[in-house]
Amino acid sequence: MAGRIVILGATGGIGAALARRVAARGATPVLMARDAARLEALAAEIPGAEAHVVDVTDTAALKSAITGLGGPLAGLAYCVGSILLKPATRVTEADLADTYRLNVIGAAMAVQAAIPALQAGNGSVVLFSSVAARAGFANHLAIGAAKAAVEGMTVSLAAELAPAVRVNCIAPSLTRTRIAEPLTRNPAMAEAIGKLHPIPRLGEPEDVAALADLLLSPDAGWITGQVIGVDGGRGTLRTKTG
Repeated sequence: MAGRIVILGATGGIGAALARRVAARGATPVLMARDAARLEALAAEIPGAEAHVVDVTDTAALKSAITGLGGPLAGLAYCVGSILLKPATRVTEADLADTYRLNVIGAAMAVQAAIPALQAGNGSVVLFSSVAARAGFANHLAIGAAKAAVEGMTVSLAAELAPAVRVNCIAPSLTRTRIAEPLTRNPAMAEAIGKLHPIPRLGEPEDVAALADLLLSPDAGWITGQVIGVDGGRGTLRTKTG
């Protein structure tokens, strides 16, 4: 029995791709998202999937949804995120607070609520950072800071919850998801951004979901406390064209 895996942000591009992958290997995806219509549609296409409408910024509701599941959990993936791009001179206190609440506090509260069930199931946690947390890009003050906090949270949780629960983080570059559409809907812009990567294209949800599925599976049984880029090499490589 592969067990149940909670996927928060399940209706996003990466969350939905991950849900399909974990179901294909026999696990039960527990889908959580705030858009009821999208959630219902996704659950309908995945036999055996559970679905719960949850807004991760409502901490009480988030914790109640997770603790109310009952029984052990094989994994939890926090696939919720945002892309706020603004010059530093225009970033507001509200921008910083909102970005931190969605990307960091939501993840922390979700994992906190799930710890007993994850310990009972010797489960795995996957969180999400961004290539921008380490590479350093202009106009990324709010999101870069928040995602760097996610990376710090990853290693702290991995140390505290070992050996029963593994905790890892994926740091993608720009991926073709709904929240990235302002940057990817223009073909010329998408092509230009793609060419900034040593593997010269944008990411696809399946690129990221494949690693998330591995990290959630027993096959990754000795991997914990890692931040792994799925970024076409952009975070670490410099080619002769940039």
